[in-house]
Amino acid sequence: MFYKSTNPTPDTTSSRTYNRSHNRAYAQQRPKQKEMIFGLHAVIEAIDAGKTLDKVLIRRDMSSALARQLLDRLQANQALASTQVQRVPVERLNQFTDKNHQGVIAFLSPIEFYSVEEVVTEVFERGETPLIMVLDGVTDVRNFGAIARTASCAGAHALVISTKGSAAITGDAVKTSAGALHTLPVCKTDSLAQTLQYLKEAGLTLVAATEHTDLLYTQTDMTRPLAIVMGNEEKGIYEKNLEICDVKVRIPMAGTIESLNVSVAAGIMMYEALRQRNNG
Repeated sequence: MFYKSTNPTPDTTSSRTYNRSHNRAYAQQRPKQKEMIFGLHAVIEAIDAGKTLDKVLIRRDMSSALARQLLDRLQANQALASTQVQRVPVERLNQFTDKNHQGVIAFLSPIEFYSVEEVVTEVFERGETPLIMVLDGVTDVRNFGAIARTASCAGAHALVISTKGSAAITGDAVKTSAGALHTLPVCKTDSLAQTLQYLKEAGLTLVAATEHTDLLYTQTDMTRPLAIVMGNEEKGIYEKNLEICDVKVRIPMAGTIESLNVSVAAGIMMYEALRQRNNG
């Protein structure tokens, strides 16, 4: 059943208010212009100039010679191996800019990315005991930044994240990290499972924080070479990745809330490792 308005005169004031608030919200979703570049030639030039790209969006139906040239550049450049490339409808591109994007938008990364193999090797060569934080599906930008800040304070050697399904490393993330993301190595991987397997083979013990265990986080040895694995707040650690981990521990909960914020939980885990290492 449909109802007619009892007031035939449109409320233009509320409509203008809605439009202004809607436009502000829409604008807030867009990245700052300095964080992205658009246009085929501009993106190709950025690659040739050695810029670090976090993600590249390409119009789904674009198949021009210049578009193929861009894809070839992305595949051939080893420094961009961790760059996420997505084919998307033009409507998705239009959400980010009203200007002529020519079917491609690239998001500049505010940080450099590192190879986890190189980081682990260098840590061992310095005679230090590795402490790596692995994030499986942490998508909140501020949580990611807060974890990076705590990881730096706790003496972690690197953060490992997936190319897909992870928080975008934006200016907000860097700001929340209090600059830690400029000094703490961040390693991107296309396969978190393969990276976890590598860490095991390199001699690190994989400790997963999960509610599906009776072992407390204080009851495992964190003085050994270690990778702490944290999962998404809603789904936890992906099952396949959880199976690879050597030890599963939980943080006890006394209140009515079922889980901690992931950045808080990560801080508890890292500072337990620091406590044990300082007392060892």
